[in-house]
Amino acid sequence: MVTIRSETTESDGDLPLLELRGITKAFLDVRVLDGVDLDLRRGEVHAVVGENGAGKSTLMKIISGVYPPDGGSVEFDGTPVSFRSPRQAQSAGIGIIHQEFNLLPERTVAENVFLGHEPLRRGLVDKRAMLRRTAELLDAVGETSFPPTARVGQLGVARQQVVEIVKALALDARLLIMDEPTAALADHEVELLYALVRRLQERGIGILYVSHRLVEVFDLSSRITVLKDGHRVTTAPTAETSHDQLVRHMVGRELAHYYPPRAEADRIGEVRLSVRDGANNRLRGIDLDLRAGEVLGVAGLQGSGRSALARAIFGAAPFTSGEVRLDGRPVRLRTARSAIRAGIAYLTEDRKGEGIAAGQSVLDNALLAGRAVFPRWAGRAARTVRIRDLLAAVDVRAAGDQQEIRFLSGGNQQKVVLARWLSLTPRILLFDEPTRGIDVGAKSAIHDLVRRLARDGAAVLMISSELPELLGMSDRIVVMRDGTIAGELPARATEEDVMGLATGADRAESR
Repeated sequence: MVTIRSETTESDGDLPLLELRGITKAFLDVRVLDGVDLDLRRGEVHAVVGENGAGKSTLMKIISGVYPPDGGSVEFDGTPVSFRSPRQAQSAGIGIIHQEFNLLPERTVAENVFLGHEPLRRGLVDKRAMLRRTAELLDAVGETSFPPTARVGQLGVARQQVVEIVKALALDARLLIMDEPTAALADHEVELLYALVRRLQERGIGILYVSHRLVEVFDLSSRITVLKDGHRVTTAPTAETSHDQLVRHMVGRELAHYYPPRAEADRIGEVRLSVRDGANNRLRGIDLDLRAGEVLGVAGLQGSGRSALARAIFGAAPFTSGEVRLDGRPVRLRTARSAIRAGIAYLTEDRKGEGIAAGQSVLDNALLAGRAVFPRWAGRAARTVRIRDLLAAVDVRAAGDQQEIRFLSGGNQQKVVLARWLSLTPRILLFDEPTRGIDVGAKSAIHDLVRRLARDGAAVLMISSELPELLGMSDRIVVMRDGTIAGELPARATEEDVMGLATGADRAESR
C-alpha cells in the first residue's frame, strides 16, 4: 500500500522542514545568490517571487540537487544535507514540478509515475502492483477523472500536471517545488490546481511555490519571500502584505501607473484591418475592425477562438470564407508569408515552441522573419545594425547578441521577438499572451512598448488571459465565445462584464 505522510505531529511542528542559511552561488565570477536565508514548514505553501534574474531558479536548483551551493548551509528535516545530484534530493524526499513537464506521452500514467523505479517481482516488472500503487496515489490526491492505464499523451495539461505531482509522491516526497505551475493551464484548470495544493497541505507536504502570477501567490501562500539581484529582500506573512508592497519589493520602485495611459479618442485613426463574416473550421461569422493607433483587446475562455482569430488574420490558419480588407483594399492572406509582406506581425502565445529558435543566437533570432520572407533583406550590414539598434531600444538584457537565446529570461526572449517584427516596420501587430511567464517589471516594459507602438500609428490586437491586464491596456475589448465574437465592450468595462459575455451569462440574464 502506498502512503503519503499525513499531518504534522506536534513534535515536528517546531522544526522547519527545510532551512537554508547564507546560501551563495556564483557562475563565472558573477554572484547570482548572496547570503540567502529561507525556511519552509510542514504543510505550508511558501511563495518565492522576484523578477527574472533575481535568483529564484538557481535557489530551487540548489534545493533540488542540481547545483551545490558555494557557501551556506542546507538542513532538511533537521539534518544537514549536501545534495550532489537530483536523484539524491529525490531520495531524501524533495520533488520538483517543472513548468515544462518531463513525461513520456506514449506511455501510461502508471508507467510514467514509476519510470526508473518500477516494482519488481521475480526479476520482472510487476505491472499489477504498479497499477495498484498508482491508483492509490491518485486517490490520495483526490484524482478520479482518469485511470492509471490512461495514455499520458491523451490527457489535458492540468491532468498531466497531476501525473507529475504523483510521480514525486511515489518517491515519498515531503517537499514539492512548483515552478510556474499554472503557466500552461486554462483558467478553469487553475481551480483544479488550487484544490490539489490544498490536499497536499493537508497531508503535511511543504510547498515552495514559484510564480509570476501574484493573484495565485496571495490566494495560496501563507508567507512570501522576495528575491532581487540574488539577495533576499524580505520574508513576510501573506496576510500582512499588499499587492503594491510586493511589487515595490520585487522591482525596487513604485509602479504607480501599472498600465500606460490609453489613447485619446482623437489619436485613434482610420480602420486599418477589417474582417467581414470571416470563418474557417474554428471560427464563424467574424466581424471585426481594428484601427490605427488603438489597442484592441481580445478576451474569452480557453478554446473560445482567441488564438484562432489571430492565426486566421496572420494566415497561419487562414479564413476560408468571408472578406478581409487592409486600409480599405481587399486582400487574400492565405499564408504567414503573405501576411508578413502585407505588414502584419504575430507574437505567438507559444514563445518557446513557435516564437524562438532556442539553439540560435539573439541576433539570429531577431533576423529570422526578415531572412525567411525577404531573402536579400538580412544580408546587408545596415539591416544588422538596425536590428542591434532595435535590441537596444527594447532593452534586451543579454551578454551579447551572439548569446544563445535559450539562456535569456522569458521577458528578454519576448523583447527579442518583438525586435524581430519591429525591424520589418509592421502596420498591424497581433500579440497573443505577450506577458505570459514574465515577471512584473518586464510586464511593465512590454506594456509600455505596446502602447508606444499604438501611439506611433500601429494597429494592435492583444489577447490575454489576465483580465486586469486586458482591461488596463485596451481601448476596446471584443469577447470571443464558441468561435465567434460574442460582443464588444468599452475601455471602462469590468471583469464581470467580460465574463458575462465569455460564459454566455449575459444571454441567460436577458431571458
